[in-house]
This record gives sequence, C-alpha cells and structure tokens, in this order.
Amino acid sequence: MTTEGGKFNGRVTSGRRSGRRAVLLLSFASVFVAAALVANADARPRDGRVPASARVSGIPALREQVLMAINDLRRSKGLPGLKLNTALSLAALGHSRSMAEHGFFSHDGWNGSAFWTRLKPRYRPQRGKQWAVGENMVWASPNLSANQAIQMWLDSPPHRKNLLASEWREVGLGAVRALAARGVYHGLDVTILTADFGIR
Repeated sequence: MTTEGGKFNGRVTSGRRSGRRAVLLLSFASVFVAAALVANADARPRDGRVPASARVSGIPALREQVLMAINDLRRSKGLPGLKLNTALSLAALGHSRSMAEHGFFSHDGWNGSAFWTRLKPRYRPQRGKQWAVGENMVWASPNLSANQAIQMWLDSPPHRKNLLASEWREVGLGAVRALAARGVYHGLDVTILTADFGIR
C-alpha cells in the first residue's frame, strides 16, 4: 500500500461460480484511510501489449497468515473454518503470478478465460456432490498484511459475502510480491493476493 500523502491504496475484487450458472460479483475499488470506496473499470492494459515481466516471488508466509485470519473471522461468526486445498492454492498462486507478470488485475485470465474455468481442471467436481467456487483478490503497494487484506474484503459487500459464505469448506491462497510491476501497477512494487474458495 502506498502511504504517501496519507493514502492507503489497493485494489480488491471478488467473483463466484456455482454449478452451471455463473454469478460474478465484480468490484474494483481504491481504499483510502477514510475507507471510501471508489468504483474503477476493468484493470487490464488496453493496447493488448504484454508489459515487461516484473520480478515476481511467492510469499508463503502471507498465505499462512491469511488462512489463519480467514478462519479466525469465520469461527467468530459461528461458521466452519476452511481447510487449505493444494489444488486451489496452485490455481490461486498461478493467477497472482500471471497478473503480476502481465500487468493486469482481473478474475479473467490473461487469455480472457473466466476464473471458474481456470479452477475447474484443478478442482474437479465429484460425481453426485455440490460443486461451487468463489474468488476474492486484492493488491496493494508495496506491502499487504493479512489483516489489511481481510479488512479490505470486509469493507466490500461482495468480498464479505465470499469470506462468510457458509457453504465453503476449502480455500486456496496465492500471494506474490512483484518488483516494478508494469501495466495497471504503474511500475510500483506490489503485493498481489488471490483467494479461491470451494466446495465439492
């Protein structure tokens, strides 16, 4: 998050997919100290060029901290905690890395595919069982803590709904740090976090 001039900058977005029908809850927001939310457009480079790749590295410690924060929050609301799912975590990490390397911020993949089509091959439906997935994302410059991510999501109704949905049983988390990230990140050092929720 940028702290110049008292600003607290970041972006958040969430989405859901259940069964055959897609319900996408998309929200892009800038968060300031006053906690005001300002709508923004799809955060994808407009000219189609792939920005030069930023130096990107995973942040496993943030993943663990966010998992603990999500489960603390859910249990405080009488909801079951979520189990970390390896397949969902690989998908989440891959998406965070792709956004950092290509300079975009969207549920859709760099190739334009919907988020649930990215998750389904890794997190396969099981015969005769409910299958649903949801996704929250957030980025900030330069750093992002677990508590900041959770609070930004709680301050936005679609993200709050994903965090506190009673049907979720598993979650995948992928966090990356990108130095001099291009595209929508404007050359900033950023932290990008993707959370993929699921039940199957």
